[in-house]
Amino acid sequence: MRRDLDRSGRLTHRTDWMALLSGLLFIVLGILVVTGAMTNWLVMVSVAVGGLAIAGSLAILARVVRR
Repeated sequence: MRRDLDRSGRLTHRTDWMALLSGLLFIVLGILVVTGAMTNWLVMVSVAVGGLAIAGSLAILARVVRR
């Protein structure tokens, strides 16, 4: 991952939006499975695939905006 200097001269790194959003998605899905709120596996797989597609799209959009 590329590092940049901020205004005070410290090294910083950019947020990896794909990893962040994917992690949040799987944490939420895990909580829904453990609590029993999500019992239909077809819906869960659809939500996971759709969520990953949205996270990927946002990551691509963030990369385009940065440049």
